[in-house]
Amino acid sequence: MALSISVLLALVMLCSSPAYSLDCDLRPSNPETFTLLSQMERVSILSCLKDRTDFNFPQILVAGNQLEKTQVTAIVHEMLQQIFNLFSKSDSFVAWDETLLDRFLVGLYQQLDDLETCLREEMNMEQLPLGNENSRLAVKRYFQGISLYLKEKEYSHCAWEVVRVEIRRCLLVINKLTGTFRK
Repeated sequence: MALSISVLLALVMLCSSPAYSLDCDLRPSNPETFTLLSQMERVSILSCLKDRTDFNFPQILVAGNQLEKTQVTAIVHEMLQQIFNLFSKSDSFVAWDETLLDRFLVGLYQQLDDLETCLREEMNMEQLPLGNENSRLAVKRYFQGISLYLKEKEYSHCAWEVVRVEIRRCLLVINKLTGTFRK
């Protein structure tokens, strides 16, 4: 009987250790987040064609099949954090329906919270690959370009619409990146 309790205790400790819980499931972007972003459209993108621009999406993310799970987790976290920051700006509240924007931000926050748990577990287990920092910097530069574009366009409705469409693209890339590691 004492042996059984010891074995059970060892299993409980093993199951609660970071090594066991490392099986953090990378999930695609929340479908509700994508839907909310689509519903936030205020101006037809067709009326904003003159405002379109190439934000130079980081090519390293397009070739996501060469990335390790830890890298993808960090990149997705960075992308969601940057999207959250972008739409949390006071200039953003003028452009969007407040209820939709609040729900969108809550959805992003929940995803970020889940990913932070995964990142903590993964960082406890291994060193982040060097390429990871390059990818995250590429994401930051990309979003800095988006912020600069909004500022240059004086946060116009068309500028925000162009950015909204670009962020939908980001969410699709997140789905592609996480799809490689889904069970």
